[in-house]
Amino acid sequence: MTMRCRVPVIVALGLACWTGPPPDALRAEDWPQWGGSSLRNNVTAAADVPTHWNIGRFDRRTGQWQLAGAQNVTWVARLGSQTYGTPVVAGGRVWIGTNNDAGYLPRYPADTDLGCLLCFRACDGEFLWQDSSEKLATGRAHDWPQQGICSTPLVEGERLWYVTSRGEVVCLDVRGFEDGEDDGLQQTAPAGGGDADDPRPPRHEADVVWRLDMMSQLQVSQLYMSSCSVTSLGDLLFVNTSNGWHEPDSGFASLAAPSFLALDKHTGTVVWSDNTPGENLLHGQWSSPAAGVLGGVPQVIFAGGDGWVYSFRAEANDTGRPEMLWKFDTNPKESKWVAGGAGSRNTLVATPVLHDGLVYVAVGQDPEFGAGSGRIWCIDPTRRGDVSPTLAVRADDPGQVLPPRRIQAVIPAQGETTVRNPQSAVVWEYSRCDRNGNGEIEFEEEMHRSCGSVAIRNDLLVIGDFAGIVHCLDAKQGTAHWTYDMLAAVWGSPLIVSDRVYLGDEDGDICIFELSADPQEPLAEINVGASVCATPVVANQVLWIATRTHLLAIENSDP
Repeated sequence: MTMRCRVPVIVALGLACWTGPPPDALRAEDWPQWGGSSLRNNVTAAADVPTHWNIGRFDRRTGQWQLAGAQNVTWVARLGSQTYGTPVVAGGRVWIGTNNDAGYLPRYPADTDLGCLLCFRACDGEFLWQDSSEKLATGRAHDWPQQGICSTPLVEGERLWYVTSRGEVVCLDVRGFEDGEDDGLQQTAPAGGGDADDPRPPRHEADVVWRLDMMSQLQVSQLYMSSCSVTSLGDLLFVNTSNGWHEPDSGFASLAAPSFLALDKHTGTVVWSDNTPGENLLHGQWSSPAAGVLGGVPQVIFAGGDGWVYSFRAEANDTGRPEMLWKFDTNPKESKWVAGGAGSRNTLVATPVLHDGLVYVAVGQDPEFGAGSGRIWCIDPTRRGDVSPTLAVRADDPGQVLPPRRIQAVIPAQGETTVRNPQSAVVWEYSRCDRNGNGEIEFEEEMHRSCGSVAIRNDLLVIGDFAGIVHCLDAKQGTAHWTYDMLAAVWGSPLIVSDRVYLGDEDGDICIFELSADPQEPLAEINVGASVCATPVVANQVLWIATRTHLLAIENSDP
């Protein structure tokens, strides 16, 4: 559903609803990947972004959005029924992953279970094209029913990369078939949109440049779904494969398959791969990589499914194996993994964030396993080797470091213990704080598991957790400034817009806070009609919010 195309300056230039490569002034304000850049820090200096809006009303009988009475809502587009992907915006287009409940393509009616990457025109929400991923025959073991595309794409120039629900890394032409040209693989969709006598490419289908099927070509066995949001540094594309732990008798285990990949982003060729953590996988691997130059060295940071953070040199080499720079265990050595979330040992779902030369990551688990206890780590990436806080050793031979174990790294009953690691890269750790000084740790004073990442600006760090608690910390010291209970689970990450923080929750509320160290209540709390599992983004002065069912373009009204 569209409202209008409100771009008076661009209209004056004769470029209304332009979908080609943007000029430099616009490109600088695009949001082309999860976190905005490979550093993954959800921060923008954009101004004039709304802090108040009225979404109008959704008529569930007709499926139409009623914008009468709406305020600051430019347009609303129908998505599927389960949307976990975050929108990206570049070159006048918006892309987002979802399922097929909207049924945009005639050859895939809405009752066809499908993963969909949808492309809309940014100025008015017109549907442009769709990339479709048919469900795997293995079902929920690899491709959970009704869960669509969970990956957030990366866009650079004329190319887009993302991971499908079938575990494929795909490179697409950002225009689809708007230009009438096939830029890569032979398409399987009917020519001319269904007319066998029409040789033209189907206008609303994706134009695939190359495709890497990680499951068939690399023997990856993703658990439930693939959710990696890829990033790049130079010519390398970095991918977490989502290879996961299936019970040994399921027939789906593939623990020797790679967890981390570096691909040539132009061809899809594997430059190097790594199968860490191998047999120490706890459950799934649903995190996404971050990349940047840290301590003068290009590094790509992967959060592994064993609860360890790994850094590799973000460069190509002649061996096909990466150079591991450091690794960091985010779990206490005596913690124990128990299936279903009952244990104290956590995996990693959140994407690491790079800021001011440091690495930040929160621990978590499958959201279905509950809130549990969590923590945030701040890591110095200039150290090398095993830079964990402690080392696992035998009590009678503390000089002999024990190898990592899947279920429990240190079992005291077997004569094992921990010692301080002299190479530790810990800058700080946050798990709880007695902010009110009453000698007790209350619900709002504890960090819980999270699949969202931190956002940092002006030395203030903000994050939400599964229990719905928003935490604001000192980014350099890890001390708590304030917490706030949103009263609903938080799946996404905060977005910092200048001096404001935007964060959504499972009840469909968007809370807006002042970015301040002072304890506070939200400046506004606005319901958007359905659960928000994605992260809000801002591009070109427009606030984009994806609910489970719709994508909203929100901007200040100015006739």
